[in-house]
Order: sequence, then structure tokens, then C-alpha cells
Amino acid sequence: MSGLRQSASSSASEDDQRYAGMDEKKRKRMISNRESARRSRMKKQKLLQDLTGEVSRLQGANKNIVAKIEQTTERYAICVAQNNVLRAQATELTDRLRYLNDVIDGTGLAVDVAADPLLKPLRTPFSMQPIASSGLFKF
Repeated sequence: MSGLRQSASSSASEDDQRYAGMDEKKRKRMISNRESARRSRMKKQKLLQDLTGEVSRLQGANKNIVAKIEQTTERYAICVAQNNVLRAQATELTDRLRYLNDVIDGTGLAVDVAADPLLKPLRTPFSMQPIASSGLFKF
């Protein structure tokens, strides 16, 4: 930093010597213009560095988004494949059910679903009586 100040001050003194023969107003304006140009270049360089950092950050974010899209696309393809299998199974089961209904209708067998406990496995043939406890469990 002190080297920059030294070179800036020596450059300012060189400017002073270079413009010593000029009109004072013109000399100050030229020195001021040089300083303004230097500040403008520094500001431009800082902006360039900031934008470069922003580009890097956005490229990283873009990579993350692309990776998430790829993962989602893979999961979607898996879901589509599973859905196709399930649809095929549903179609097959529907066809089997139709065939079995046609067989039942064609044979003239009237099946009483309510009377056959095997066709309704959740229907219990006995009443739901509470079981007496032997005293091992307390409720």
C-alpha cells in the first residue's frame, strides 16, 4: 500500500512538474481528469471481479439444478415403467375377471357370495363374543 502511495505521490509530483508551465486551471483539470480516469478504471476492474464471482456462483447453481433435473428425470422414468407394469397387471386381472364371470354366467351356476364364507374371508361364521381372560393380562 505504501508503495502505491509513494508511486502515486511521485506520479503526482511528476505531473506537477510536467504541467508546471501550463495555466494553473488547466493543469488542475488535467490532473483531476487523470485521477478520475484512474478511479474509473479501478471501479471497472472491481465490477469485473464482482461479475466474474457472480458467474462462478451461477454456474455452480446451474450445475446443481441440472443434477436435480437429471435425478427427477430418472425417477420419472422409473415411475413410468412401474405405472406401465401396474396398468398391464390391471388389464390382465380385468380380463381374467371377465373370463371367470363369463364362465360362471355360461355354466348357469348361481353362486351365493353371501352364503359362501370362502368368498368373503373377513366375514366370521361365529358371533364376536369376548374371550374370558385367565387373569394373565389386565386391561
